[in-house]
Amino acid sequence: MKRQIKNEIDKILEKVISYRRYLHKYPELSFKEFKTTEFVINKLNELSIRYDRPLETGVVGYIGKGDRCIALRADIDALPIEEENEIEFKSKNPGVMHACGHDIHTSILLGVVEILKKYEHKLNGLIKIIFQPAEEVLPGGAKLLIEKGILENPKPEAIFGQHINPEENTGVISINKGAFFASTDELYITIYGNSGHAAQPHLSNDAILTAAQIIIYFQNILTKFRDPLYPAVLSITSINGGTTTNIFPEKVELKGTLRTFDNYLREKIHNHINNGVNNIAENYNCTSEVKIVKGYPPLINDEILTNFVITNCKEIFGENYIKISKPKMFAEDFAYYSQNIPSVFWFLGVKPSNKEFMPPLHNSKLNPDENAIYNGIYLMIYNVFKFFNVGDL
Repeated sequence: MKRQIKNEIDKILEKVISYRRYLHKYPELSFKEFKTTEFVINKLNELSIRYDRPLETGVVGYIGKGDRCIALRADIDALPIEEENEIEFKSKNPGVMHACGHDIHTSILLGVVEILKKYEHKLNGLIKIIFQPAEEVLPGGAKLLIEKGILENPKPEAIFGQHINPEENTGVISINKGAFFASTDELYITIYGNSGHAAQPHLSNDAILTAAQIIIYFQNILTKFRDPLYPAVLSITSINGGTTTNIFPEKVELKGTLRTFDNYLREKIHNHINNGVNNIAENYNCTSEVKIVKGYPPLINDEILTNFVITNCKEIFGENYIKISKPKMFAEDFAYYSQNIPSVFWFLGVKPSNKEFMPPLHNSKLNPDENAIYNGIYLMIYNVFKFFNVGDL
């Protein structure tokens, strides 16, 4: 079977790379992936694959039939970044770029679909092929698709997903059992003071000093109210207030992020943020507003499925192409699937082995090695055939 899969990938690899370059050239932002969706649908139609469109963008295809069901997922949206690479297929859409590899994810899944369709008669079940919109922005396309019922009728026994990793050599699979990606919450805090002359601080309520105390308090939350064995990040990343050197501002606005792998800890920190901000503001005779926008939950890899993928990876690539990764404080809306059904998500290395460094995800100069596409298709196909106990093709 391994030899047959390789032969099938060799037949379509050049075509799949052309898909990737087209998608990279014409990236689209979250919930605006209209041409991307049209491109995917055209490929599904060419293969006579039936599909649904639960949302305005994105598409869910179906291969096989039966009571047993699994799902495969790729995200299709791009980021609001101006590309700085000088390549033939550089983004033609100003200020928009596939800087997170979703063009590669989508292309890989299109390659997987073509091979699976050819051997549809060998499958003992149904495969839902999810080309998902809007991974990059809240509330996330995964959440909306789940609300539309894509994990029902029938309910998948498992869902598989992957993401490029510019920190790892091309084709290397990095994976972790249990918590893999963190939850993500957005913090918006406004402190209202009393504007006045900086030479008379006793006549004003200092919103900047209040904001500074809140920032320090946030670090105290992590050191004094969190079990040190449970990771968390609480960061203020934006401070906006004041216009000149001698005037206390009327208000100061803070923005930041909270990330953790534990939902109980997540809620506990929410309470400390709300109570602490209000108490500190009151102590300085200011008022405050706290808005916590709950983002994606933690992404939890199912242990059995993770072991399944690790075994498969070793069988087709060997021991040197599988690594156990530390959990990452990234966030991924694939986490919503993991909250509902057994799920597994892994990294696919895209850094050429002769390079010590590659620009990271969400960087304007990210240029992944397309040779990784081969392993991305191979592992996904092999997982499907092994799951359904497909023998020789």
